[in-house]
Amino acid sequence: MSMSLKANYGGLKLASPVVVGACAMTMQDPARVAIQAAGAGAIVFPSLFEEQVIQWTKANGRSITESEQRLLDRAGRTQANWACPDAQSYLSMVNRATVTQSIPIIASLNGYTAGGWVDFAGELQEVGAAAIELNVHHSLAREYKSSAEIETTILDAVRDINAAISIPLFVKLGRNFTSIPHLATQLLSGTQGLVLYGRAPEVDICLDTLKPASKWKLTRAGVGTESLETLMQVHGFCPAMALAASGGVAQADDLIKVLLAGADVAMVTSAIYREGPDVIRTMLDGLRVFMEKHHMRSLRDLQMQRPLEFSGDEERAAYIDALSSRLDSSGAEPAKASLHSDRWGHVTE
Repeated sequence: MSMSLKANYGGLKLASPVVVGACAMTMQDPARVAIQAAGAGAIVFPSLFEEQVIQWTKANGRSITESEQRLLDRAGRTQANWACPDAQSYLSMVNRATVTQSIPIIASLNGYTAGGWVDFAGELQEVGAAAIELNVHHSLAREYKSSAEIETTILDAVRDINAAISIPLFVKLGRNFTSIPHLATQLLSGTQGLVLYGRAPEVDICLDTLKPASKWKLTRAGVGTESLETLMQVHGFCPAMALAASGGVAQADDLIKVLLAGADVAMVTSAIYREGPDVIRTMLDGLRVFMEKHHMRSLRDLQMQRPLEFSGDEERAAYIDALSSRLDSSGAEPAKASLHSDRWGHVTE
């Protein structure tokens, strides 16, 4: 029985549902070659931070706002997490990767306001990025009047950046939102997919200096299943939104479970640091064995077997209609939903 592991992620046609998530490793030529050879469907570059984009904007003679200047003044606190020294170098590295690799290269931006990002997103598209992943983190709570204002700021940034590019825009969310399923329906107007979830460095306190410190750690193997419930909730409530599972996908069973829960692809990072790129091949082999056992010939067959609950036949029919419309996009530029859409992605007034 012939079998296909081809995946559709927000309009990107991928050879497999395993995407290597944002990390410094993806900037290394030998690592990307090995990752592609192991069967990855796409590669995400590490994030370029908003402060770096503001510096690029300023260097190019464009004016910046007072809030952007304040963010620039605080840049020293995040500089230790920069994988790339500056925005111009980032453009060059993305361009080199797109030329040397045959799988999609997804650029990554980290921040929370649009600002000069609109221009820079266009630059990323120009150098060959297949898509952009926007890792949204809101700033200090005192800078907002309410949680609703935080979400509005994010929605505005997503809308502006999405309008400036023709390649897919994916939004990477953290866990600290009131209702991600409802936020997903609002984001339909400006993004072609969500990544659940984004991670930030862990905050610590240095007992010698009595100052805050931050450090990155690998995600523990097996914690990917902790996001299954949210994946099922978001996918069941808003099937028009493409989803990527991120965090703890370390073996074939994790990959299979997140795909059944509603993810179109799985982001894999920590497992590659622990075991090397060949872990991707092991995951895909396990997925093939599972699909063969259940007589599935494609990921579409797997997706139609997702264990979702519906209140009736009408709701199930609406779900299948919304899912089929998205999966049958035939490689064209993803349709961008109206600013007003229902939970299924249907346009409303």
